[in-house]
Amino acid sequence: MRLLTVAAMRAVDAAAIAGGMPGRTLMTAAGAAVAARARARLPAGGRTLVLCGPGNNGGDGFVAARLLAEDGYAVDVRLLGDRATLAGDAALAAEAWTGPVGPASSKEPRACDLVIDALFGAGLSRDLDGEARALVEAVNADACPVLAIDVPSGLDGDTGAVRGAAIRATETVTFVTLKPGHLLEPGRSLCGQLSVADIGSGPAALESGLAVCGAPLYRNGPDLWARGFPRLTRASHKYTRGHALVLSGPATKTGAARLAARGALRVGAGLVTVASPTGALAENAAHLTAIMLRPCETADDLDDLLTDERLNVVLAGPGLGTGEPTRERVAVAASAGRCLVLDADALTSFSGQARLLAAHLEDGAARAVLTPHAGEFARLFDGTGAMAEGADKLARARAAAALTGAVVVYKGADTVIAGPDGRAAINDHGSPYLGTAGSGDVLGGLIAGLLAQGMEPFEAAAAGVWLHGDAGLRHGPGLIAEDIPELMPAVLGGLAEAALT
Repeated sequence: MRLLTVAAMRAVDAAAIAGGMPGRTLMTAAGAAVAARARARLPAGGRTLVLCGPGNNGGDGFVAARLLAEDGYAVDVRLLGDRATLAGDAALAAEAWTGPVGPASSKEPRACDLVIDALFGAGLSRDLDGEARALVEAVNADACPVLAIDVPSGLDGDTGAVRGAAIRATETVTFVTLKPGHLLEPGRSLCGQLSVADIGSGPAALESGLAVCGAPLYRNGPDLWARGFPRLTRASHKYTRGHALVLSGPATKTGAARLAARGALRVGAGLVTVASPTGALAENAAHLTAIMLRPCETADDLDDLLTDERLNVVLAGPGLGTGEPTRERVAVAASAGRCLVLDADALTSFSGQARLLAAHLEDGAARAVLTPHAGEFARLFDGTGAMAEGADKLARARAAAALTGAVVVYKGADTVIAGPDGRAAINDHGSPYLGTAGSGDVLGGLIAGLLAQGMEPFEAAAAGVWLHGDAGLRHGPGLIAEDIPELMPAVLGGLAEAALT
């Protein structure tokens, strides 16, 4: 579940070697793991092309090539660069390979069943050009499956960015644990199937790597938030499960609030109320049954509603409208010290005023979750360090959380959940079918419903994102936002009991 940066993985290797594990032993284990994944993909007697680079990634490739050849597979090894320049463990691995080594530029892609990409690892520090880039582009132009070692060559292991050009892999096998670049786009799409191999580094070495990482970084999943996930007892009833208040917009824009409210109810909030302008009461009433409805025209009306302490979460934004009235409602909700979920129009209303929003949250000691997509994020944090040029998505989300004091859910195919304490999680449990109108409104409701039941903001945000993604995976093609709340019983039922103990 924990992710390691490139620097942290170097620290793991160094600690393992310092602890008595020879580097060559680690390389042999890595190569063996690659060979095992290659066997799973190769037909009997299949042909493998191994493309080796000038560093340790190439050394892993030489080990895999030797083991596959010993098992009777036809193996063609090509090297990018001069064999005489190989050093250390990589040189020893190349020496143990007794077959011919051709130049990488003479690759014949259609003469193999599998390409093993052992050119460059996660620590690549420059953009590919020249012969290396041409080789990557040639591999991508071919239809042969690719098994990448560590990361697809050309991919930045920390950010998921492409350094000039990058291999498009069918599968990527990495070691010890995943890196951020495996989950952040476009890296996630380029990695294909992900496999993680234990190469014997040991727990002490892993701890050394985690120490280098600093603030914890996770792959989002139930293990991250299971301990705080709501559980019912025989004594549970609707008043012990929280009461979420969802702010509705005018009559022409009520659907988003209702989607959010249904998400909150389906995920387990005991009570949900939609606070509606008078002109939208009839429209909302026509569609609401178990969800309650209260009139609310102004920020003062919201202030009056929040004298009821049982209303412990406020969700503002979906269809609410932009401008000063929405900013006033957010200020009132924050000053009441409630848990807040701010999305859509609530975020856009503070465009370029992230520090003002942060001041409202701080003044009321409100515990908040912000759920921007890329456009909302750019508008809200314009002119702040969260939009620093060259910053990756993870760095931006962390900067935004630190600035606002809120948990930030930076949405997308690689949603990042970042807390003001530096913790972060990257979510890869989802489906492109979730990219549909209203889907984000339901996500806001899921997070609000979990907050209502007492989850901490970071855990509630991470859990809401995962549950939302699981619904998308379960439904598949044809998904619309209304389907997501109705999938929650199956999603919640599908959480293994062992994961929630």
